Order: sequence, then C-alpha cells, then structure tokens
Amino acid sequence: MATDRKIKSAALLSDVKSLGFTEYEAKAYLALIESSPATAYDISNRSGVPRPNTYSALKALAARGAVMPISENPSRYVPQPPDQLFSAIASQTRQLCDTISERLSDIAETPGEQYVWNLRGETEVHGKVADMIAGAERAIWFKGEPSTLRVHAKRLRAAAVDRGVRLMVILYGQDTEEFRYTSACEVYIHEATGVPMGFADNLFTVAVDHREMLTANLEETMVAAHAENRAVVKMALSLLRHDYYMAEIFRVFKDEIDAEFGEHLRDLRKRTHTPEQYEALRQKTGI
Repeated sequence: MATDRKIKSAALLSDVKSLGFTEYEAKAYLALIESSPATAYDISNRSGVPRPNTYSALKALAARGAVMPISENPSRYVPQPPDQLFSAIASQTRQLCDTISERLSDIAETPGEQYVWNLRGETEVHGKVADMIAGAERAIWFKGEPSTLRVHAKRLRAAAVDRGVRLMVILYGQDTEEFRYTSACEVYIHEATGVPMGFADNLFTVAVDHREMLTANLEETMVAAHAENRAVVKMALSLLRHDYYMAEIFRVFKDEIDAEFGEHLRDLRKRTHTPEQYEALRQKTGI
C-alpha cells in the first residue's frame, strides 16, 4: 500500500508540474490538498520542501490563485479546490491557445493539402476525429467497431439529426440499428459477418465530406494518419466504397460466394496474403 501510494504521489506530482508548477509549488499544493488549513512549517514538514522555499512557493501559489491565506501570526493556508483550480487553468490555457493560433494563422504560410499528418495516442486521435465530425457538412463515412463509434455517438447523432449530414457506417459488429440515428443513416455489416479481416490491426477509418480522412491502427499505442491530400482521400473513399459494395453483395449472395471461394473469401485471400498473414487470418476466423 505504501509503495502504491508513493507511486501515485509521484505521478500526481509529475502531472501537476506539467501544468507549469515548479516542483516546490506542486509539492506544497499537494501537501495542502492532503491536509488544510496548514502553516508553512506544516507544509514544509509534510512535503519535504525546505522552509525558505516553502514561503516563496506559497507566495507564488497565492499569486496564481491556487492557495489562499486565511489567518496571520502564524499564516495558515487552504488550497483552492482542484476542480475549480484546474478548470480555471484549462479555460485560461484554451483561451491562450486560441489567441496564439489566430495570431500565428495570420502570419503562417498555408502548408497546403499535400501532407499526411501522424497522430499518436487515443486522446490525440479521438480529438481529431471529434473535430472532423464537428466540421462535417455533407457526409461522414465511418468503418469501425461499435466501441469506437460509441466514443463519438453524441457527435455522430448531432451531425445526422441536427445538421442532416449523411452517415454511412461499415460495422465490425452485428447491431445495425444502434447507429441508425435517422432514416438517412446507412449501416452495413462488414462482409455480412461483422468480422474485421485486415491483417494490419486497422482499428477504424473515417472520411468526411469527401475532403479529409483519418485511419487508425493499433501498435504499442493507437496511431493514426490524417490527410486532406486528394489522392490519399480518394484512396480511403475507394476502400470504404468497396467495403459498402462487399457488404451488400455478401448480404444478397453470401451462400453462393462461400460455395465458390470459401468462407471469408478464404481461397482468394490465400492467394494474396503472405503465409504469415494467412496464418494470422486463419487463427482469427478458423477458416
């Protein structure tokens, strides 16, 4: 338990420091969170911050509104509640980022659409997907598992219901009704089985308004590529469009297709996969 607590305290300290607090300021604030009101002497003893540095840390914390003195002789301090403090920091940071972004946009040379941007980590990847959905005006094409779609369910529903955006989903799953927010929403089961068949651990692909795309894979962490490059977007649209074709063809002719090529297009895939890829597919599907 003591070890777990120490690890958690170290992680907390690191997180608070990442928001611009010095190490002494972070330690003093965390000491106050654990027990307050407290004097500088109390805080120094609990946090391990040297006494002279504790005074300067408390002065800096008070200046930024993180702590407040409530008495004199001796001075005793209380912390601003974490939800209020970090909400204020988030708001200030957001405003500052918006201001800097606007100023830089005025002087920056537009990079154009030729680049493919790499994104890493769930927060960054899903943040970009959220921005894409929020900016959609005509169409959103989304291929993925229900768990991924649920992350963006409210945004997808708002796009379809409130803005009339056409939503087409290629689903790695079976429940087509979950994401059919309006009669104009089209949901298709991938290859009639809902089983992901790729061997590159593709998680999901999104295309918006035929102008931008994002595709995400799982390696050690989630990684994704985002592009507005016309050639790349056309390639993504073509793949999604053919997934739609396949879903409908399988829906109508699955028995005949299985009889001709084997379940999950076994015979076709065997010819085009490497032995390692085919073995991974075989283990996944049992073909």
